[in-house]
Amino acid sequence: MTSTLNALFRPVMRLGLIPQIAIGIVCGILLATLSPDVARSISLLGQLFVSALKAVAPILVFVLVAAAIAGHRQGQPTHIRGVLLLYVIGTLVAALVAVVASFAFPTELTLDMPEVSGNPPGGIIEILRNLLLNAVTNPVTALMEANFIAILAWAIGLGLMLRHAGETTRGVLNDLSAAVAGIVRVVIRFAPLGIFGLVANTLAEAGLGALLEYGRLLSIIVGCMLFVALVTNPLIVYWQTRQNPYPLVFTCLRGSAITAFFTRSSAANIPVNMELCKRLELDPDTYAVSIPLGATINMAGAAVTISVITLAAANTLGIAVDFPTALLLCVVSALAACGVSGVAGGSLLLIPMAASLFGISTEVAMQVVAIGFVISVVQDSTETALNSSTDVLFTAAACRAAESRRAPVPATETKG
Repeated sequence: MTSTLNALFRPVMRLGLIPQIAIGIVCGILLATLSPDVARSISLLGQLFVSALKAVAPILVFVLVAAAIAGHRQGQPTHIRGVLLLYVIGTLVAALVAVVASFAFPTELTLDMPEVSGNPPGGIIEILRNLLLNAVTNPVTALMEANFIAILAWAIGLGLMLRHAGETTRGVLNDLSAAVAGIVRVVIRFAPLGIFGLVANTLAEAGLGALLEYGRLLSIIVGCMLFVALVTNPLIVYWQTRQNPYPLVFTCLRGSAITAFFTRSSAANIPVNMELCKRLELDPDTYAVSIPLGATINMAGAAVTISVITLAAANTLGIAVDFPTALLLCVVSALAACGVSGVAGGSLLLIPMAASLFGISTEVAMQVVAIGFVISVVQDSTETALNSSTDVLFTAAACRAAESRRAPVPATETKG
């Protein structure tokens, strides 16, 4: 029996991680379709995988960022500014795509759902205040609660202070970083089993029937995100690298978006993105900072969600919104999403704030949020996949653009 199982699984184990994940997805779909009860019973596999990623992500970010900054020396290349610029441009373009789609395909909602629980942010000032308070949280508390704003702040501060430490101290920090990265690689090897459990349980519990009533709204949101992932993001990458962007785009989608779609957590996908950046041979000093930073502030998917749903609510209530105002207000709300990036359903909870800018009451806005939670089975997964894969894409684009600018131009031969 054992030899039969070994013969069956040996070809699968020889495959790469992505084909194994694809097999896990197919098996999860089949199990949820044929036996939903059994599918629910194996949900523990998915829970263990996501919990392991969430557990290792805070300490990984803290150690890697501190080690990268402590080991950085003057004159060494770093491309953080370029990555941050691409994050901002990507979010603005995503908001523009969502606003254009909302005007081209106006949607009306049936606002008869009960209110849902949740405390939406009161405004930009409150969000900025919470952001600053989060940044000065006790570091132990930040690690325990996965407060990545504070983790980044403390890691950057510690790394700066250790830049002048002895070689032994920096060596210990680098060894600790390598050890944590090794643990991450072990966790990621279990991704096929974890995603198998996530897919089977999600389809068994929710199914797709609940999404049919709001199919038009969902199709606009997902369509915008696909347009951003396959059209505007590649154009931004081409603008940076002047090379065919699609090999890099599809590599990032395969290596990052698939796991992010099923874990539905940018924080949990940080280890996956770190490993992908390593396979792409990017600058470690850059991606050690840009990947956790992107999981916090790079919110193209949130820009799409907030813009489409808020403008659908305004259209339902007959509120006339001109294009420049819609773009401005939705971009402001989407940029504010970095202040609630660690909150479950964070982009949905920003909808009442965006709606208030159009004069929509909180009671009505929370009904819109309820609709958002109905379609979140697909919306939140797609949003996370776009956000997380874009972190790697823009990091790679900035690194490769900087490398191409530094590459020496071959001298032309002159004829005598």
